[in-house]
Amino acid sequence: MKKLSDILYSTDIISLKGDLSVIISGVTFDSRKVESGSLFIAVKGTHTDGHKYICDVIGLGAVAIICETLPDEFNPAVTYVKVHDSSSALGKIASAWYGDPSSKLRLIGITGTNGKTTTVTLLFNLFRELGYHAGLLSTISNRIDGDIIASTHTTPDALQLNGLLALMVERGCGYCFMEVSSHSVVQNRIAGLTFAGGIFSNITHDHLDFHKTFDEYLKAKKRFFDDLPESAFALTNIDDRNGRVMIQNTRAGKHTYSLLSMADFKGRIIESPLDGIHLDVDGTETWFRLVGQFNAYNIMAVYAAAVLLGEDKLEVLTILSKLGSVEGRFDYLKSPDNIIAIVDYAHTPDALQNVLDTISSLRTGDETLITVVGCGGDRDRTKRPVMARIASRMSDKVIITSDNPRTEEPEAIIREMLTGIESDCSRKVLTMTDRREAIRTACAMARPGDVILVAGKGHEKYQEINGVRHHFDDKEQLTEFLM
Repeated sequence: MKKLSDILYSTDIISLKGDLSVIISGVTFDSRKVESGSLFIAVKGTHTDGHKYICDVIGLGAVAIICETLPDEFNPAVTYVKVHDSSSALGKIASAWYGDPSSKLRLIGITGTNGKTTTVTLLFNLFRELGYHAGLLSTISNRIDGDIIASTHTTPDALQLNGLLALMVERGCGYCFMEVSSHSVVQNRIAGLTFAGGIFSNITHDHLDFHKTFDEYLKAKKRFFDDLPESAFALTNIDDRNGRVMIQNTRAGKHTYSLLSMADFKGRIIESPLDGIHLDVDGTETWFRLVGQFNAYNIMAVYAAAVLLGEDKLEVLTILSKLGSVEGRFDYLKSPDNIIAIVDYAHTPDALQNVLDTISSLRTGDETLITVVGCGGDRDRTKRPVMARIASRMSDKVIITSDNPRTEEPEAIIREMLTGIESDCSRKVLTMTDRREAIRTACAMARPGDVILVAGKGHEKYQEINGVRHHFDDKEQLTEFLM
């Protein structure tokens, strides 16, 4: 329990009606979770406006309200605080409620379209191998050292986030590595957090269903770096044409990494077969178990961040060389008759292009590449024909199928994808609504030495159809049909 005044110290208040010394027993922005003594923060969300429930939550026992618009009538037993932006206030209050946990460890955020999960997971595994207690906040899972907590969003809401960080501090973690999505920046889920460093991987066409334009998407990513403190580092991939844009206005120390240009941290691919990658990293040649150019960039980001955090270069490279791939990210198995099957989370045109480029660079020329791919429902529709065009151009055979159709008709999504298929590629394309059947068919078509790529869902253990999640695991399916 805390006084209201003790959790509003970093919140910009426009006006106040009531007593700031009122005792708060809990903080929530969900009207269904209000209890006696709660502080309720009325947030204007995507689907509903918390201001609608102010009267209801007072009836449930809320003793203080944070809002952007004051109600017409006031309850004399309740304190009302008006702010410019309730979502930003929520982040700052959540941080104060949990004792500002992000300032008690070194919090490193990674943003970009692709590579976030691999980068944070490698950093987490690296620092644990270096002997530190560490936390992880990622698309796949949230972790505190060896304990795993399931994740449903790239970035949890502000209360969940600060609760996890507080638990990490309590458990002795000195570091936390987290994915920072563009949604979380715009929705102020990271407001109030103190970052020790920020990393930019790349930016390509994605999430335009939410941001509407690429420029808005770019601004959301850039805002993360704009808000970094002077004490932090800002590390960017300058081989991406927007890499320098990300850090041009930051107060943080600016650093760069690259495979193609002069940079503070410079890498060069020496060899890139299917079982690993041979890199020159700042003059030291090292063999890594990860595969492909995109992972070379991830390795460079991890190496550079670790060095900026004060770790020894050679020790970092030695440990990194032993770390394997992240679940659902170029995650492959080989059947007894030498069919290679790859599961990858590639759900954007750029990510699919990168994976197919990697496979192409590793092929001898004799094998057939069969790609199974779909697009999610209720998401950016403009990428559907682009994804299909890339898959059909770069594969020998393509099976277009369902991803997570959500509330859309799978057949309608597939029809939109088919509009991207060029006439000279149409003969190598099949369509199958049932994803399991599509994977089974790909496995039946494959011959020894062939390569199957199942793209789009990666680590996910479900398929969402008509709002219901059903168990589904691409790698499980491949294992069943091939092993």
